[in-house]
Amino acid sequence: MPASRSPYEWWLGVQQPRIYDACDGDGGDMMASVSVRYIVDDVAAAIAFYCGQLDFHQVMHPAPTFAMLDRGELRLVLSAPSSQGGGGQAMPDGTKPEPGGWNRFVIEVDDIADRVQLLRQRGVHFRNEIVEGVGGKQILLEDPAGNPIELFEPSIPEARLADP
Repeated sequence: MPASRSPYEWWLGVQQPRIYDACDGDGGDMMASVSVRYIVDDVAAAIAFYCGQLDFHQVMHPAPTFAMLDRGELRLVLSAPSSQGGGGQAMPDGTKPEPGGWNRFVIEVDDIADRVQLLRQRGVHFRNEIVEGVGGKQILLEDPAGNPIELFEPSIPEARLADP
């Protein structure tokens, strides 16, 4: 990738949009990546899963209850419930963070059936079977803590992140 082009520009061949143009300010607080935090029961197990099964790369793991991973422009922040502060600490009313739920990030794949077969052979747990929607095929898998990740194979050009 040429140093003068962002990963967005390199993959898509177009200039990265300036998201902050419609907002007040100069964009000084802009981040190069999207960050998502997942609460997990075991940070080390989550690192092994995301790096070993879904091609993430470990950025840091400075404490047993915290790690950061990257996959392209996605930064995945992993936190275990903890009284040590940070994203895993209880809310003021005592509510403790826990894994699971239905909010998720989406990983676009070229051949969902092939990817699902490979992940099933590796013992990955899926919440459902492949379903077809308006924009393509999708399936939900779970990380070791039960957090969902969606695999998505677009069927129409508008649903793609980038040109093939």
